[in-house]
Parts: sequence; structure tokens; C-alpha cells
Amino acid sequence: MTDASGNTEEAGAAKDRPDAVGTGAGAGTGTGTVAPAGTGGLDVAGLQRRLAEFAAAREWEPYHTPKNLAVALSVEAAELMEIFQWLTPEQSARVMEDEESAHRVKDEVADVLAYLLQFCEVLGIDALAALSAKIDRNESRFPAKKGQVRHSME
Repeated sequence: MTDASGNTEEAGAAKDRPDAVGTGAGAGTGTGTVAPAGTGGLDVAGLQRRLAEFAAAREWEPYHTPKNLAVALSVEAAELMEIFQWLTPEQSARVMEDEESAHRVKDEVADVLAYLLQFCEVLGIDALAALSAKIDRNESRFPAKKGQVRHSME
């Protein structure tokens, strides 16, 4: 059996895993529908809602504590790092040129983002506002040298 990340598991194992996330092509919304591929019409709140519905449909909410989600996020980030572990800088820059490697990278990025969005949802963190505030603080802490342009996210 293949889980939402394309990893092979023993039959029946994935459906009982409270740490599995609803990412990848087979991720449903809890209503039996699948969102179209690509990013058209996607937003953070909508993705968080889909992830929450996915977990609720499987009765995984009790396991989605801040601690468990933080640990799962770390594990998925480590799985992303593992892809690059022994690559040279040049090889890592070309990782998306290989179809199999590109698929693995995209799956791990999706897993990391899924756990981060669930973590933020559980703790009531607006991820985009937190990122914007952090960029503001970093711009103050690390001012650009004279003549460098300050980029906005607008």
C-alpha cells in the first residue's frame, strides 16, 4: 500500500496512523472530492480546513497536539534533508531535473507544509502574518547595505 506521500506501507497500516497527513494526489476533503492539481484557487485557510477535515474523518484530532505536530514536522523536514544528504551543491541544484527525485522532494515539501499548517491551526497562529512580522524584524536586525533595494511582498 502507498501512503499519501508515496511511501510503501503494509496493507492497512496507513489508515490507522494518526500521524499520517492528507497530502498528495489522493488527499480528500472529507467529502470524497479531490482538489485539482496545481495552485489555482488554493489558500492557507482552505488547505488548513482540508487537513482538519481529513484528520476529523479519521478521528485523529486527539493525536494532533502541538508536541506531536512539532515532532512530525521535524521528522518530515529530516526526510527532506535526507534526499540532499550526500549530494554535492551542484547535484542538489539539479535535483528537480530527475523525475523520481523531483517527486520525492515535492512529497516531502508537502508533508512539511501540511504539518506546519496543522501546527499553526492548533495553536491559532496566522502563518503568513507570523512570516511577515519575522521578515520585518529581520529587515531591522540586518539592514541592507547602502544602494541595495528593499523588496516588498506586495
